[in-house]
Amino acid sequence: MAAQNGDTSLSLGAYNAKANDTNPGVVTEKEKEKGESRDVDMVDEQSMDAVFQITCKLPHTPYEIQVMVSTQEQVQDLRQSIVELPSTFQYSCFHLEHNGVRVNDFVELAEVKGLAAGGEMKLVEDPYTEKEARMHMVRIRELIGAAADRVDTLHGVSAGLSLHDDVVPPKTSMAVSNGHKLKKAAVNTPHAMAGYDFNAPASLRTILQPPQEQSPKTVKSLSVSAWNPPPHHLRQKGHLLYLQLTTNEGEQYQITSHVSGFFVNKSSNSRFDPYPRPPPKDATAHSLLALVSKLSPSFDKSFTNLQEYNSKKDPLANFQITNSIPSNPWLVSTSESSLANHQSDITRTQETYLLSGIENAETLRDWNEEFQSTRELPRETVQDRVFRERLTSKLFAEYSEAAARGAVMVARGEVAPLNPTENKDAQIFVYNNVFFSYGADGVGTFTSEGGDEAARVAVGKDRAGVRVVNQLDLPGLFTAGTVIVDYLGKRLVCQSIVPGIFKQREPGENQIDYGGVEGRDVVAENEAFVPVFSKLSKALRVKKHNVWDKEGQRHALEGSVETKGLLGTDGRKYILDLYRLTPLDITWLEQYWTDVTDVTDVTADKKKPKESNYPHRMAILRPELVEIYWRFKMGEYVKEEVARRQAAKISNNKAGRRESEATVAKDNGVRTDEPEGLDPEVTEPLRDATNAEVDNSVVTMASDNQDSSEQQERVDISGFNMALNPDVFCSQIPQTDEEKEQLAHDEKEVKAVCAYLHENVMPELVHDLQEGEVGFPMDGQSLGRLMHKRGINMRYLGRIAILAKEQGLRLEALRALAVQEMVSRSFKHIANGYIKNLPSIFAPACLTHLLNCLLGGEYNQSPKAQIDEDMRSLYTDVDWSFEDIDPQKLSSKVEAQVHLRYKYDLGNGWKSSIKHVQLLREVSLKLGLQLIAKDYSFAPQSVLENVHVTNENLSLTLANGHLTNGINGKKKRKNGDREASPHSSNISSVPPITFNLDDLVNIVPIVKDACPRSVLAEEALEAGRMSMMQNQRELGLELLLESLSLHEQIYGVLHPEVARVYHQLSTLYYQLDEKAAAVELARKAVIVSERTLGVDCDETVLSYLNLGLFEHGNGNTRVALTYMRHALELWKIIYGLDHPDSITTINNAAVMLQHLKLYHESRLWFEKSLAVSEEVSGKQSVNTATLCFQLAQALALDQDAKGAVNRMREAYSIFLAQLGPEDRNTKESEAWLEQLTQNAVSIAKHAKDLQAKRVRRVQLMPRVTLGTRPQPQVGQTSADAASGRDPRGNGIGSLDSRTVDDLVKFIEGGGDVVGRGSPKKRTARSNPKRRGGGMLGGVM
Repeated sequence: MAAQNGDTSLSLGAYNAKANDTNPGVVTEKEKEKGESRDVDMVDEQSMDAVFQITCKLPHTPYEIQVMVSTQEQVQDLRQSIVELPSTFQYSCFHLEHNGVRVNDFVELAEVKGLAAGGEMKLVEDPYTEKEARMHMVRIRELIGAAADRVDTLHGVSAGLSLHDDVVPPKTSMAVSNGHKLKKAAVNTPHAMAGYDFNAPASLRTILQPPQEQSPKTVKSLSVSAWNPPPHHLRQKGHLLYLQLTTNEGEQYQITSHVSGFFVNKSSNSRFDPYPRPPPKDATAHSLLALVSKLSPSFDKSFTNLQEYNSKKDPLANFQITNSIPSNPWLVSTSESSLANHQSDITRTQETYLLSGIENAETLRDWNEEFQSTRELPRETVQDRVFRERLTSKLFAEYSEAAARGAVMVARGEVAPLNPTENKDAQIFVYNNVFFSYGADGVGTFTSEGGDEAARVAVGKDRAGVRVVNQLDLPGLFTAGTVIVDYLGKRLVCQSIVPGIFKQREPGENQIDYGGVEGRDVVAENEAFVPVFSKLSKALRVKKHNVWDKEGQRHALEGSVETKGLLGTDGRKYILDLYRLTPLDITWLEQYWTDVTDVTDVTADKKKPKESNYPHRMAILRPELVEIYWRFKMGEYVKEEVARRQAAKISNNKAGRRESEATVAKDNGVRTDEPEGLDPEVTEPLRDATNAEVDNSVVTMASDNQDSSEQQERVDISGFNMALNPDVFCSQIPQTDEEKEQLAHDEKEVKAVCAYLHENVMPELVHDLQEGEVGFPMDGQSLGRLMHKRGINMRYLGRIAILAKEQGLRLEALRALAVQEMVSRSFKHIANGYIKNLPSIFAPACLTHLLNCLLGGEYNQSPKAQIDEDMRSLYTDVDWSFEDIDPQKLSSKVEAQVHLRYKYDLGNGWKSSIKHVQLLREVSLKLGLQLIAKDYSFAPQSVLENVHVTNENLSLTLANGHLTNGINGKKKRKNGDREASPHSSNISSVPPITFNLDDLVNIVPIVKDACPRSVLAEEALEAGRMSMMQNQRELGLELLLESLSLHEQIYGVLHPEVARVYHQLSTLYYQLDEKAAAVELARKAVIVSERTLGVDCDETVLSYLNLGLFEHGNGNTRVALTYMRHALELWKIIYGLDHPDSITTINNAAVMLQHLKLYHESRLWFEKSLAVSEEVSGKQSVNTATLCFQLAQALALDQDAKGAVNRMREAYSIFLAQLGPEDRNTKESEAWLEQLTQNAVSIAKHAKDLQAKRVRRVQLMPRVTLGTRPQPQVGQTSADAASGRDPRGNGIGSLDSRTVDDLVKFIEGGGDVVGRGSPKKRTARSNPKRRGGGMLGGVM
């Protein structure tokens, strides 16, 4: 919906309307706002939205605007667009009329009688209510910039930060699309890669926002007056609020908010008279914005300046995040902890009143009823599904935020428990209608399973189980809203209150209606739960099985005995305790766990020491592994069926000898390929079980030699059944021989799954990483996602490290990354153990001391905790044992934890090999730490530079442990006087430490929700992909646009899932040669990723790399290099130097430098990529040979003929040894070697003749370009080529097939390397290498 009144709008809708004018292939976010939805199944065109223009009449200037609307929009969407336009900012309390009749806000425009193209609607101002007056006040404060920064307990410092506009300002990135003008001006400017040092350490400044220009001030203050609330007799006369305004001119006004609008009253700070001022000082307006404009002569100009200031940044970087929790950076600027940064704003403390009313009752919600009512909404039509999923996403986001805020208060001890006499771990809380409990074994439920450790894992698994059930979305089965919050060492479980869960049952009745009541001793059965539990079990591959209670009575359950069914007092069937949806990992437990009850029964030689036990018995297989194994077994079944059928055919018909090949029927979604063939571009680890559920019992078979006209064979798979018993190895005691035999069979099946994990899944993952079959993880988070996608639990990190070590240097990066993740996770457990029982005020002292012991041991071998002794005396019952920790003790604890949890021996030299910055980042992200960004001293040589300048124009020094701005007395220290610091005596008197107390600015909660993904949006995306693969371009584009629109509608624009779909669609558009649209989508992917996932998240890095690549393909190479450099700097912070996948990025940068005719710089970048490849892949690998081939070309362009010959000879030798003499790559490299050798001889003779003052004519050959065509990429996956996503198929061993003739001419005759005959769009089609798995987000 775009306004046509000529104003420059700051709204998201107007921004995207403008973008859509230049990029018609991009669906705008505003279309999301309007609730548009089209049938993914391609309903007929009559159901498509009809878009037309109407006129909206206004009561004030400009008196009318034109608006584009759609018939399927609701009136409230039109209202929202009016509110967002600059010319109509002042309106918030109004209704719309058509032909004099008031229109309901919640009807679709198609239902407004007589409304058509060219029609008119009238905006009519309404009387205010108190709530509307409060909302108007909040909105105007935000709009005019009168609201100071909030101090939020949930959102940390600089939450939702985006750096994109600081990397490349919007005007620059958009101006390049104008073409030649910017290029001409930029020819003489240095490119972004100038002076780049590959071996320089990571600069933490990369993830800091540069100092920002101060926003224009429109008013000095606008707040609620101290005369609030209105007395009763004035409330009866329409008085709603009293406000106080101080203009930029210094005038103070007392304002009355009345039902009719706002007016200046006669009150002062000391006298109350809320009646209107007499003329000429009277002023009144329906909108507070209009009233302020009347009272302040400078307001209009300053407000215009504020709008221009806001428009300098991409709107996506400014809009408030509503449907997800914004990312909290682990490093923040020093200015964020400055006293000057905190501004006076009395209304900060009044916002709760403005938002919730004086009784604070407006925010109290019945979360459970909202969840279940939303689940019961109709889902028959596409419109129904869009509305239902949109409401679900919004509700989960609001609940997660409310639960996290409550959890923070509970963890800080600010909420009274309902059972204060109980043990602290057993205490429960209710706040804001959310039920809170600790993730600890307060009542002894998990005593035999591992106590608190088992309880902590169980609640995490329960949250994951709730998410799986929510994703399945089975009718008639309900779950409680569940969120896990980790904060200050405590794990809090936040649940909506299920009606009836606390109800006292009659004697003889169980508290639970289905499943285990008191552990496994009492088991309840209820036939009403069997149908819904049966559907769930079928989807999750859970077998209907028998369990036995303490009396030996048999019960047949559809799920685990630990999974419970509760019939709520609202009549709904709830499923609880979903931490055992899959069986135990019995292979792991048999090796590393001894049951407490079994210790006395085993002999001394078999008895495992209890202290070497794994911390808990909740070692459960991942659902992804069960799904992978199910597909594997189903594939085996189909192959056996095919073999049996073929054998029968051969015996009956000799002419029918054909070997069938199994394929998957489109109508049932069953696949027969093994997991390693799964699409590597999928962003989620695996599809949920609902997508793999078999809806019928037939699989299609197609023979290799069978004509397409022949009817396909169909294999009946109704006889195939693979389901697991989740209760095996759980002390079940069968009574009869038949029951024992069945249980033994179930146990054997579970052991087979465990064996498949060890023998197939983990080795295949390591092999795929070694061969470049999947994108290489950058940090612990991406490694965890990759392992989870393959069904591997994090407890196998040690096993992954061992397998990587066995492969030698090629997987040293994987081993180092796994070790770093094990260390950081172990440190997290150690730190949580210390801080969970500390008062929150001492948590920073504990954490900084532990960080000094972990990372600053070389700098100070005996750090001391920084504790205020006066405050210590206030707390008498605190455990101060963390003060006794020193670097040696902490190292021992970390080694013990790594061995205990991951069964891996770190060895003696592990501390010398750790990457300090990267480990600090991992620890901070896991504990929610926000640290001051500075160059921390991890080594003794930097004692005098303990605090280093990291922000421009800021010089930080250390004074008595506090950060200052470098000002001593009345004037700043000069750079040359740094070593003569007036505080140097203080530094020497106190032993220096790496982390000071003031370095830890904030601790934020880690929130994990159970929100399901949108099935509808993903169906449209997958359908679009399939259509594109089948060359149905028009249909595919329509479905891809529909998927984008659905994602934006359902999630809101600022959401991680939307960032991922932007990323994927930008890649698809790039491959379709829609480069402008690809750039626009990639830019949005970067900004949304930064704000919701993190400015240094691995997915953000890949989004930057894609954006740089697409800008280059679009002809904006200098801008592209800026993005590439920023991504490389981020890479240094996340991983360090020489990441295996950085080979591709360095290659792409080299090609871009070639395009700018910077051949020498390009050569240096090719040499670096070759050096990394030799380290990662080995000097004799095909990858290295490919890079030698490319480097030889670069050397030739740099007029180093001898070097080119040597490198091409190396490439030829490796290809000959690895691929043989008949391989195309070997032959091509041989041809290039011969030509380059001849040319080198000619050049040498030519130089000799010149030296002897003789001129020899050299035969020059025609010219061709190496130019911007990206070189064949290293590590391109076979899955990429097979997926049909890159029809060009550039990969390893696919060398440049052109001759050297034109290269020779360039070398000898000079001239432009870009050939005239080379089509420009070749650049866009030839790059990039796809980055392995979708786990890491896409292409580079």
